[in-house]
Amino acid sequence: MAQKLGLNLSLQQKLSPQQIQFIRLLEVPTAELEARIEEELEINPALEEGMSEESRIESLDKDTDNEDGFDDEDMSLSDYLGADDKGYKMSDGNSPDEDDSKEMPLVEEDSLLQSLEYQLNYLGLDERQTAIGYQIIGSLDEDGYLRRKIEAIANDLAFTQNINTDEEEVLSILYKIQEFEPAGIAARDLQECLLLQLNRKTDHLKDVNNAIAIVEECFEEFTKKHYDKIEKKLAMQPDELKAALKVITKCNPKPGGTDSGDIKSQYIIPDFILTNNNGKLEITLNSKNAPELLVSPSYVEMFDTYEKSAKNDKKMKEAVSFVKQKLDAAKWFIDAIKQRQTTLLETMKAIVNFQYQYFLDGDEQKLKPMILKDIADKVGMDVSTVSRVASSKTVQTEFGTLPLKYFFSEGISTESGEDVSSREVKNVLAELINNEDKHKPLGDEELEKLLKDKGYNIARRTVAKYREQLNIPVARLRKEL
Repeated sequence: MAQKLGLNLSLQQKLSPQQIQFIRLLEVPTAELEARIEEELEINPALEEGMSEESRIESLDKDTDNEDGFDDEDMSLSDYLGADDKGYKMSDGNSPDEDDSKEMPLVEEDSLLQSLEYQLNYLGLDERQTAIGYQIIGSLDEDGYLRRKIEAIANDLAFTQNINTDEEEVLSILYKIQEFEPAGIAARDLQECLLLQLNRKTDHLKDVNNAIAIVEECFEEFTKKHYDKIEKKLAMQPDELKAALKVITKCNPKPGGTDSGDIKSQYIIPDFILTNNNGKLEITLNSKNAPELLVSPSYVEMFDTYEKSAKNDKKMKEAVSFVKQKLDAAKWFIDAIKQRQTTLLETMKAIVNFQYQYFLDGDEQKLKPMILKDIADKVGMDVSTVSRVASSKTVQTEFGTLPLKYFFSEGISTESGEDVSSREVKNVLAELINNEDKHKPLGDEELEKLLKDKGYNIARRTVAKYREQLNIPVARLRKEL
């Protein structure tokens, strides 16, 4: 049999670990940036917070008097050569902001994380498994769900903690966490969340078993309230179905949330502040986004001393390598913070210029159709970069604090040929549904006709898409008896 040889060329773009870390830093909202910086300050002694010259002189005087300071070369060597030598690391972005003067995080969120971490430590896992567990717990959203893909968590562990793992190992730890309290925690979707809770119930076994069967085999029918199909598929009597549904509805769809009436809100720390000075709009970056950071002068001096003394001394060469690594990491982190500030400001200024008329008074009717590419083209950045800025940032205006993604929408043509924002169409759609006869709710085709009567050229499938984005169910589920 003849063998054929071929040469295939392909062009692939791979991001460096530092590029990936910058992307993560760019995505972090203001409320979490301070925690990120505090973590970096803790793991990298070559990085310092900025301070006035007087404070710096005072601090250096104290260091001179401290026997454990940098002036004691032998002590520095023994201390730092035994320190964490993993170089630049970043957290996974799930640490809450702790500045009580600016915001008050939900107490339940903090105590839940602490409870899960306590339960994890109680399992007696090894250091590697515990690290994976902490990563999973830190990736849970506010409702207690694990929305991130297992593969993404494995990648996070590789980049942030130098732990090479695979999906199978991460899943094995996830299954252990799913056995924690509260029941349903760390589920990847609502179906799994309900099953985790139902499988723990030990009373009314017949009703529970029926409930499990409904969620496992008829989940789609259950969510769409096709009860007749469930009865037929599972050969279930109406009274049995009713009892099983009662069991399901007692489950908590948000195991990580709180039903407390005392805690209903959480202060939002805006990333940008927009002010209107007599018709002139000015955008500033929240001061928390622009921290004073610098490379430690003591560490620079230490590096110079060690480098001159290294020569053929193996121990000194190790010291030079360690100190250089920390200095490089500190310089990179400072540059990354500055690049983050520049990227955020340029993006926000472009958004304000594009939606200038809206930002003057907050009139939604003045919102222009705007997509990510519009802003990306104006600032000369990649669409994915603009997307990362817009997806997690907020701006404080005179008419409220709004997420940046609020200002992005598709364009819809009207009968007059003018483009209007899809947000305007959604508002009209929501108003039509709010004013409908609930005994005879409007179907998507009827809504399409009414919208066209108002001048909006929109297809039925687009009506359905906008309705779903507004979390409004189909007409059959809106019907009232």
